[in-house]
Amino acid sequence: MIVIAPVFKPVSQIELTPGSVVTIPNITWLEFESILQELGEKRRSRIAYNNSTLEIRVPLLDREIPKDLISDIVKILLKSAGRRYEPFGSTTFQLECAAGVEPDACFYILNYQRMIGRRRLLPDDPPPDLAIETDVTSKTTIDAYKIIGVPEVWVYDSGRLRIYLLQDGEYVESDMSPNFPEIAIAQLIPTTVERAWQVGSCQALEEFESAIG
Repeated sequence: MIVIAPVFKPVSQIELTPGSVVTIPNITWLEFESILQELGEKRRSRIAYNNSTLEIRVPLLDREIPKDLISDIVKILLKSAGRRYEPFGSTTFQLECAAGVEPDACFYILNYQRMIGRRRLLPDDPPPDLAIETDVTSKTTIDAYKIIGVPEVWVYDSGRLRIYLLQDGEYVESDMSPNFPEIAIAQLIPTTVERAWQVGSCQALEEFESAIG
């Protein structure tokens, strides 16, 4: 009789190449927290947890430029409008026993004052006002944002920017951003990202700033 025993291997030892996505079902909240601790903070991978499913993905290198560029565009727009903000990068946001997610970038805008000087999130901290993702198409990630209550999520993928607004507990796709109601974000950002591949990020951002000035 042959007995097949399960093999247990730490998640941190799983080698993921850029562009890889691993989905692990039936993960409890305690297991999720343990995996987060095991993976540590200094890593390229991003996680999403929802409905007992853990998703780990490693962005492609060509996603780094759009991520940084879109973050810089948000900063330019906020500065142009005279609005203050606190950037929180790829901080891990969690709603205990329910969901967890790590954006490529995120911003506190309405709640920026509350988050000044915050080194670690507190249980009663609000979600960021805007989260940015550059290669997400999975339901796990979008549902995690929904449960955590992020009011606006931008997803940039394959030359297109989708704007999702949280309305009555569900995300609705929109052509406009309520944070920047007078700017055609869905058109300008893809144009600027494509321009950056041609002339470099600095010039593309300069051109963007001139276009909205």
